[in-house]
Amino acid sequence: MSPAELNAVVLGACVVLLLGVAAVRVSSGAGLPSLLLYLAIGLAIGEAGLGLRFDQADLTQTLGSIALAVILAEGGLTTRLPVIRPVIGLAAVLATVGVAISVAITSTLVWLLLDVDVRTAVLLGAVASSTDAAAVFAVMRTLPLRGRIRATLEAESGFNDPPVIILVTLVVSDAWDDLNAVTAFLGFVQQMVVGVTVGLAVAAAGRWVLRNLALPATGLYPLATMAFALLGFGVAGMAGGSPFVAVYAAALMLGNADLPHRNATLGFAEGLAWMSQIGLFVLLGLLASPARLVDAIVPALVVGVALTLIARPVSVVLCATPFRVRPREQVFISWAGLRGAVPIVLATFPITAGLPNAERIFDVTLLLVVVFTLLQGPTLPWLSTRLGVIEPAHTRELTIEHAPFEDLGATMLTFDIPPGSRLNGVDLTELRLPGDAVVALILRDGTLFVPRTDTTLRTGDQLLLAATVAHRAAVERRLRAISRAGRLATWYGENGAVTP
Repeated sequence: MSPAELNAVVLGACVVLLLGVAAVRVSSGAGLPSLLLYLAIGLAIGEAGLGLRFDQADLTQTLGSIALAVILAEGGLTTRLPVIRPVIGLAAVLATVGVAISVAITSTLVWLLLDVDVRTAVLLGAVASSTDAAAVFAVMRTLPLRGRIRATLEAESGFNDPPVIILVTLVVSDAWDDLNAVTAFLGFVQQMVVGVTVGLAVAAAGRWVLRNLALPATGLYPLATMAFALLGFGVAGMAGGSPFVAVYAAALMLGNADLPHRNATLGFAEGLAWMSQIGLFVLLGLLASPARLVDAIVPALVVGVALTLIARPVSVVLCATPFRVRPREQVFISWAGLRGAVPIVLATFPITAGLPNAERIFDVTLLLVVVFTLLQGPTLPWLSTRLGVIEPAHTRELTIEHAPFEDLGATMLTFDIPPGSRLNGVDLTELRLPGDAVVALILRDGTLFVPRTDTTLRTGDQLLLAATVAHRAAVERRLRAISRAGRLATWYGENGAVTP
């Protein structure tokens, strides 16, 4: 590549990235899912727009898998175990049994209504049945949903990608002619077990390294954390497990470990996830051929209706009823099963395998995602209010970040006093922090000062606190307890334990 070509590539990539960032702002103001704007950017610079021809399905599949791994890693890092622990059983059933039911019903209806062969019907049902982690994470975290519903949807979207990927891989492979229920089940179990095992092992190693190694720069902690999460992807793939299960499991464990510079790590992961989403959807838009999409409209509507209005509701009812999920919550969970990048990336698998009808499967899937994202995404806020699944207003939990000083045996804690916190109005002497912990600095209304013992804390204050490593956990518990229950937290039995 010549210098001129390299400059053009860098320029184009940066322009697309900035357009993607601007699209987030536009989508937020217009109430449209940002993924649609990313796809539009790809179509605009593709063969029907600026004339850039791109037909590298193999490259799209490879880059798409990496992008999905980053998105899943960010989802795992930002998911709190205390929140999803009560719904792990329900989410796991939805992600496995529920997906199987959706695939079976959708494939059957597609086979009957579209007059396609069984293999194509199964592929259309499979690629469309997985909810998309990126779409669900992006939408659910903007709605004040009740904890159980939000946790169920997020955990399901993180869990159900691997089963569908395993199924699609088996269907497009040469094993299709000899495929039976026993073979498929054993292959599924192997990939899930190996993936989870590798993910947990990598996370354990990552926790030990990050806790015991004081890195010379703050920016290295987020980089190392993401590297450990993605390490699970590579190791599991080479070990015969599901890379996507491994990366989500590793990130989930790392995100819930007591690691230094947690907030910086989450911000770094969020930025990488946004960049992955932008790049992935633009790439998928480039791969699409608008000239072929007209013929895919009717099949896309058939598959979408079969899935969204029949298969998904039936699977949610059958899977959620034994867990005593209320009917109105089942309705919301069913409608909130958003599709996004995962189905479109999976639709590239038949193309790389050279299967008949492969391009048609891709076109149908792309249109399905666009149409039903436009239909479902904007209606979720209204539906959540209508069904009464919104969480009442509550005080935001105190978020504390720490940075270790290995040579001194000390650590620095930083936190903001959020609205509604009962730290507001408390004097420093009333904190009664364990050990030799001391509030060193306070930033208030843009002014930094050293507090006195009679300084009264206020909402919005940013505090810098020094403590010994041995007392750090006790100091954090004390701060959380006062934030929840006030200066008499101990009398009220509040111990400051981490809660959902």
